[in-house]
Amino acid sequence: MLPKLAIVGRPNVGKSALFNRICQKRLSIVDEQEGVTRDRLYGKSDLFGRPFELIDTGGIDPSGKVPFNEEIKQQALMAVEEADAILFIVDGQVGPTLLDAEVAKILRKSHKPTIVAVNKIDRLEDEPKIHEFQSLGIPDIMPISALQGLQIAELLEAALSHLPEMEEEPVLPTPSELIRVAIVGRPNVGKSTLLNELLHEERSIVSPIAGTTRDSIDAPIQVNGKDYLLIDTAGIRRKKAEKEAVDKFAAIRTEEAIDRADVCLLVLDSFEGITTQEKRIASAIEAKGKSCILLFNKWDLVKKLAMEHAMRGVREEMPFLTHCPTVFLSATLRRNLEKIFPAIDEVYAQRYRRITTGQLNKFIEGCLQKYHPPLIIGKRLRIYYMVQVQTAPPKFVVFVNNPTLMTDTYKKYLINQFRKTYKFSGCPILFELRGKAPQARPALPPTSEAPLLIDEL
Repeated sequence: MLPKLAIVGRPNVGKSALFNRICQKRLSIVDEQEGVTRDRLYGKSDLFGRPFELIDTGGIDPSGKVPFNEEIKQQALMAVEEADAILFIVDGQVGPTLLDAEVAKILRKSHKPTIVAVNKIDRLEDEPKIHEFQSLGIPDIMPISALQGLQIAELLEAALSHLPEMEEEPVLPTPSELIRVAIVGRPNVGKSTLLNELLHEERSIVSPIAGTTRDSIDAPIQVNGKDYLLIDTAGIRRKKAEKEAVDKFAAIRTEEAIDRADVCLLVLDSFEGITTQEKRIASAIEAKGKSCILLFNKWDLVKKLAMEHAMRGVREEMPFLTHCPTVFLSATLRRNLEKIFPAIDEVYAQRYRRITTGQLNKFIEGCLQKYHPPLIIGKRLRIYYMVQVQTAPPKFVVFVNNPTLMTDTYKKYLINQFRKTYKFSGCPILFELRGKAPQARPALPPTSEAPLLIDEL
């Protein structure tokens, strides 16, 4: 196991800035507002070739002024218990406070190796300020600047010096073996509850208040010998509802999570069904070429409504979602949760499915025999052949005599027949028309034309 370092402190002392600096990525949202970070965030880094895991936590405030104060405190205490050493961050410009003393008292009781990192010491003449923090009762004190990156390596070296060398580096799954799954949806539909139930631990703070989750939370899990990375995301609000900068950052993090994912679990509230926000999210999933599974959560609270009726609205609103596997579940009661991972495996396999050119040409021949393209001003569409040129998501190129002769009706016919024959459950399909002379059969160089989604062809 990698050694773990937990970053702990009161609100707004620069914990997330230090976390991002060490990980060399903007994994945690940084803002002057207190209480931005709420859940535990994990990142990996190394110091001169020695790898370790870093845990960012929300600010501990025993006074209870910060929203979700008790939940944030519990998440931080879990990180302290899990960690091998603690980086206790304080503000060098403000000096020791009563809150710092309360946090120090908690950390001393943990009996974990702890280093007081006095942040915001940006100038050499400010270094003497660190002596004020000796009152906290923790002997190891170091000046740092998370903003400028000063003394960060020395801080990590001091923390890791308390820990034994790792005998053998763990074998991590390669990207091809790890299925990345983003849990997305609008606020307060049960995403964090679902994550906690799948992991069997309180990994993410759960609250009836919309917008509780802000950062994207990565949580690895192994099910039946397969490795998955679950990514809990903040709910995507309407643009008008993004009143704070933190909400905008959270929406950006969610879009980045969709970019990183192979499969997206789109969580819907069974009471409200698909709304404008779900349409926006589904469109983003499809546009980014990600596979999708629909999860109707809180189904235990729905009375006298058949599943077919719930799906009818989805089919009418978003054609792409019609081809996505659907699970009706209750995260709080753990009902039907066992169906999620088989569905993930199914749509992930469909992303990498390949169909031979011979099979595709037989498909085209069958479609042409059933229903010939109509005549347009004395000319008829001719389809020469079809090839698959890409997976994840699948992309197909259809060579025709003239792309402008493809009518909307015939497009819809081909799309329906293609989905009926090959399905590609939960997977968007890129479908490109390309004109060519009938006597030439050129190679397939990369096209400069933007591919169209098959459902929009």
